Amino acid sequence: MQFQLTTTFISSIEQLIAKRDGNALKETLKDIHFADIAELLEELKAKEATYLIKLLESDITSEVLMELDEDVREKILDNLSPKEIAEEIEEMDTDDAADIIAGLDEEIKQKVIEKIEDEEHASDIVELLKYDEDTAGALMAKELVQVKETWTVAGCVREMRRQAENVTRVHSIYVTNNEGKLTGRLSLKDLLTASTKTHISEIFIPKVDYVTVHTENEEVARVMQKYDLEAIPVVDEKGVLVGRITIDDIVDFIKEEAEKDYQLAAGISKDVEADDSIFELTKARLPWLILGLFGGLASVFILEDFESIMQDPKTKTLFFFTPLIAAMAGNVGVQSSAIIVQGLANDVVKGSLWGRLMKEVGLSLINGTVLGILVIIFGFIMNYDLDFSITIAVSMLSVIIIAALIGTFVPIILDKKGIDPAIATGPFITTSNDIFGIFLFFYLAKLILGF
Repeated sequence: MQFQLTTTFISSIEQLIAKRDGNALKETLKDIHFADIAELLEELKAKEATYLIKLLESDITSEVLMELDEDVREKILDNLSPKEIAEEIEEMDTDDAADIIAGLDEEIKQKVIEKIEDEEHASDIVELLKYDEDTAGALMAKELVQVKETWTVAGCVREMRRQAENVTRVHSIYVTNNEGKLTGRLSLKDLLTASTKTHISEIFIPKVDYVTVHTENEEVARVMQKYDLEAIPVVDEKGVLVGRITIDDIVDFIKEEAEKDYQLAAGISKDVEADDSIFELTKARLPWLILGLFGGLASVFILEDFESIMQDPKTKTLFFFTPLIAAMAGNVGVQSSAIIVQGLANDVVKGSLWGRLMKEVGLSLINGTVLGILVIIFGFIMNYDLDFSITIAVSMLSVIIIAALIGTFVPIILDKKGIDPAIATGPFITTSNDIFGIFLFFYLAKLILGF
């Protein structure tokens, strides 16, 4: 049965910790999955969680630490000595270990690396820390199984047994030449059915998808998604096999990117969480609120330019439709930009800009015409003059077309400039469309109604 974290269970753990009853705690937690233990630790106080980390075996707690929320993990690590952190690091794959160490202060980071007893493990971690954060080099793990073209099947099996001891999951067997350059992959079926004297060069598959250490994470995710890969090898500038990236790392990356894009779309400029400090939350939200403020002030000046509308009893009703026009402009702009941002993320936005422009114009004409007809019907019911209803309908149609084009091309332009296009789905696009929509509304009304 799936484990359920209840308040009763949490309370019992807290009581055992208060009594420092280590044996009872070990017995209670021995059959619980490390992900569930991580969930438990997030409900405890930092000192209580630290006590459990120190109590349990490192082969368990190393997995637990990787499952923890970043803020909780940071508080626990602050309560551990460099030697204790190093003991946890030694049980982790190199990619996870590098992620942990990268989040430490420089002084602590160096002390932890010095305390790692496995020199090869420490060297691999230091190598990973040199790569840019958003590249395959920083995302990859050094643990993998690789064989040489020149080996026989018998020699290959012996070497694979030795290598597999340090690899948590063997997704693929990679083949290299004598210089260590990636040349292909090896099918387990071919390995098992071949003669023990057969050379690997005779049975390996030369075609293999790979990325370089400098490939951006988004491109890695795209390649793995496109070809349904569970793992992908990573090579350096010379084509030498240096690591691999597994699907669980890519899932974590995609999740983080989705959370970041969601916050950008909501008008939050940096990664924050609900339990962050007021200061951090303010820094993340305030810039976009200021943008919205200036957008609102711009709308005020636009409305002042059309103040004469208020003087005419026949046209002053236009002001009551201002929220409608602004809302339609914002909604259409967000819809268009959301689709484009999603397409850019999945690399499906292709073809000429002119073709996309025509498609958006056609879609906007259909939507705008239907909505315009509904407005005219509403005007008929409310006994508005026909020319007044037509003015609202035409203005709405025009605003929808412009908003759709802005929502389409702003993300594309931002993407070409190297800026996250998710920004375009938030207050940025909404505010710009509100301003432009209001201006276009009153300008067209002035032309049609002649005030």
